[in-house]
Amino acid sequence: MQYEDIWQIQDEITSAVNSLGYSLWDLHYERPSFSFHLELNEHLPDDALSFFCSQMPLPTDYDGEGSIGSLFVLYP
Repeated sequence: MQYEDIWQIQDEITSAVNSLGYSLWDLHYERPSFSFHLELNEHLPDDALSFFCSQMPLPTDYDGEGSIGSLFVLYP
């Protein structure tokens, strides 16, 4: 994946997260797994996880809880 593609997808992810009223702690692309890793600034309750995943611009899996907030993996 080209740098420009990564940048554009990260922008789309950031916009989707912000539109839901959340903010990012960390968002990065991991080349070995060809996926984006996202950590929010807060921990989402269990009943909000499915809705959050369904609103992302890419297929998204919940990946547990990090030290700052909920973790997700997005697959282009």
